[in-house]
Amino acid sequence: MLDWALPIVFAVFVWWFATGIVMLLDGLPRTTFRWSHLLSSLLALAAFVGLAQTASHTGTAGAYCAFTSALLVWGWHELSFLTGWVTGPRKVPAAAGAQGWARFIQAVQAILWHELAIAASGALILALTWGQPNQIGLATFAVLWLMRISAKLNIFLGVRNLSLSLLPPHLRYLGSYFRQRAMNWLFPFVVSAATAVAVVLALRLMLQPSGSAAFTGTLLVLTLLVLAIVEHALLVLPLEATALWRWALRRHAAEPAVDCIAQRPDAAPPAVSAVPRHYDENLSHAR
Repeated sequence: MLDWALPIVFAVFVWWFATGIVMLLDGLPRTTFRWSHLLSSLLALAAFVGLAQTASHTGTAGAYCAFTSALLVWGWHELSFLTGWVTGPRKVPAAAGAQGWARFIQAVQAILWHELAIAASGALILALTWGQPNQIGLATFAVLWLMRISAKLNIFLGVRNLSLSLLPPHLRYLGSYFRQRAMNWLFPFVVSAATAVAVVLALRLMLQPSGSAAFTGTLLVLTLLVLAIVEHALLVLPLEATALWRWALRRHAAEPAVDCIAQRPDAAPPAVSAVPRHYDENLSHAR
């Protein structure tokens, strides 16, 4: 039982705590951002070293280290985005009346440097672990990256919960690239695909000896994928998830909200927007 419980509890705790720390640091005065970036950059460098050093390890400790290192690298990117350090060349709201590809291109421009930085980190992790037996770090980063891209596309196309009121003031313009609606055509496809991958991982898990490094690593990645699927569900369900990170969101809650959606010509009716808020730059899911 401990072989199952420990990886699940570890993955859930690290996901919850790391997300909360990013939210907390993002809510501090902007004068603190340079120190936050310095600390997170040092942790990211240490994480890359950890990924390189554990790539050849085949024990459970190596699986935990690779998993944690990938999350540290990801947290570095999330903090750099939410603080406005690495976003994109476009730092203004969407043009009035922008639709279709024009709106999509503007949205990409708003987050382009962030996405390219993540791609560079993914390529570096791939290079550091190439041909090595421990691929947990690469798998962890891939899950975070793919599910975050999915979340951003879904928010762009339209979901119920956008958390616009919790965007930091310097990123409120990003709200003009979102749509608020009950559901979009992409959502069921990506959730179904992610669920299918989770099932495959679960079947693979059953074939591994309980407590082995392969078992532990697969369970860590599977737990993270399930959490990402739950975060996707929170985008469309009338539920509030902020209670999980209330300790990290006090400054966000105190800041006045800016309704970017209401200013768009394609905004959803007010009835759709009257839903509980949850924090997702995930915006996780903006997270």
